[in-house]
Amino acid sequence: MSETAAGFKRDQAGSLPDLLGFEWIHAQDGLVEGRFKVLKHHLAPNGYLHAAAAVALADTACGYGCKAMLPESAVGFTTAELKINFLGTAREGTVTSRARIVHAGRTTQVWDAEVFSEVSRKTIALFRCTQIVLYQSASISEPPIAGQRTG
Repeated sequence: MSETAAGFKRDQAGSLPDLLGFEWIHAQDGLVEGRFKVLKHHLAPNGYLHAAAAVALADTACGYGCKAMLPESAVGFTTAELKINFLGTAREGTVTSRARIVHAGRTTQVWDAEVFSEVSRKTIALFRCTQIVLYQSASISEPPIAGQRTG
């Protein structure tokens, strides 16, 4: 894995993960671990952890893992699908996500992540996403004009 936890922190400057205070603990081939301290801006109006905060943490961990494991000729990736099941919540303490590679193909990657409370050690959510690996097109040209014959 060419990326490091410190590199992830540097890359996220000014973006949503930075604004949410995500910090990266561990990064190695196929495993990324990150967390945030629960603050008022992570909570929904009802006083419990906002679902979007958990989704953002898990999705970012999986995305950084995907980026670090891209094939050499790939130019990036994009999310094809994500799913999350909530099993609990948090109101304080630290929330952690541990993301693991499930499938590292040439055209897709599948990642699983668990989001849990460091205080209670209970699972808050189970997350899975599929990433499409992107490659530079061999030939980029304008699409034909309607009715125009080609080749």
